[in-house]
Amino acid sequence: MDQERPLRERLIDVGAELVTSEGTGALGLREIARRAGVSHGAPRRYFPTHHSLLSAIARRGFADLGERIAAVTVAVPADAEAEAEKASARERVRAIGCAYVGYALEQPGMFELMFRHDLLDSTDQAPSDEPRLRDSTLPLFHLLVALVSRCGAADPSVTAAALWANLHGVAQLWRWGSLPLVLGEDRAAGVERMVGAAVDAHLGGVSA
Repeated sequence: MDQERPLRERLIDVGAELVTSEGTGALGLREIARRAGVSHGAPRRYFPTHHSLLSAIARRGFADLGERIAAVTVAVPADAEAEAEKASARERVRAIGCAYVGYALEQPGMFELMFRHDLLDSTDQAPSDEPRLRDSTLPLFHLLVALVSRCGAADPSVTAAALWANLHGVAQLWRWGSLPLVLGEDRAAGVERMVGAAVDAHLGGVSA
């Protein structure tokens, strides 16, 4: 761990490393402080509660996921034909789905932390200058809603939410081994086919 790095960032670094290697159960405040080489009370200077530190660690996950999604989401030319734009939007939805499920399988500890209800539901958390974790989910969801709308969905927000729930379920069931068991496929082929089926189910028909 880089001792020259500001303590706040070092604490988040340690937490991110812990959740990646050992899962959410390892994210005790004392353990994070110990691995960062500081007293157990030192994190309180930057994070008034354990939840605030966990939220900061989870925001790293959303930032990483956002970068992956940006890398597979290519803008449609402004002069694209309507059908071409619709097909492109659908393919981007599919690419986002694959990136989302792929991240969940590669970073299961962080993925679990990112969607903990007690962190996302910030109504009972102490006031803080830090952005709420739930705010980190909104840009990705709004992107999905926009793309689903271009695909012609009558109620884009509900359709996007249902598709998101479907993809989240695919990620969980694949990670738990249920989908590999019933499909008898390897991860690369199985995940791609499941994501494609989810997109077709929610957006209708078969993509062009």
